[in-house]
Amino acid sequence: MRYDIRDTKSGFTPLEIFAKSKSDACRASFLTGFTIAELLLVVVIITLIGGVGGGLYVGSYKRMLVEKAARDFVLTAKYARVMAIEKQKPYKMRLDVDNGRFLLTTSEWNEQTEQTESVIVRDLYCKPVTFEGDVQFENIKVALIGLDETFETEETEESEQAISFSPTGTAQPAVVQIGDGKTHYTITISSATGKAKIYFGTTESFKAATIDLDER
Repeated sequence: MRYDIRDTKSGFTPLEIFAKSKSDACRASFLTGFTIAELLLVVVIITLIGGVGGGLYVGSYKRMLVEKAARDFVLTAKYARVMAIEKQKPYKMRLDVDNGRFLLTTSEWNEQTEQTESVIVRDLYCKPVTFEGDVQFENIKVALIGLDETFETEETEESEQAISFSPTGTAQPAVVQIGDGKTHYTITISSATGKAKIYFGTTESFKAATIDLDER
């Protein structure tokens, strides 16, 4: 004779009842999820991580703006030297301190007025540059004259300074510091070669073989 051990009320065997109870317990635990305290803890951790990451990103972005401005300055100075030699006429970098920008100018003959006029250089390789963010000129030292007599002298506003590049490859010696109060780059321009070099740091912190402009 065979005995049916199924529960007459539920219709399940004891083993099936046990398995079902375990399954129901796991499902209930899954549906319950996290407690409010656990959720708040996760939110706080995510917020802290996001804040740190955001701060690092902002700091890196500001440093990038300073570096970009300094490198644009060097590229413009190099372009001015090359063009002065190639075109055999002076090129001049004008530094607009108040508006935080610089541009390259040269002289061209105007057929209508029959006079030589100063024009802003705008081409594929050079255009006026305006600083972004908190970037600005922090320190500028430019000698009044260069090594040869081909430089043209002219009066400029107090908020504007200029660096001339001669057709002979020489330039007005200059030291320019660009920064945002935290990050600083210093650019030097040699009078003998007209070449520009870039250094990380302030004019006081870096050590390089440069001309003392105060002595000229």
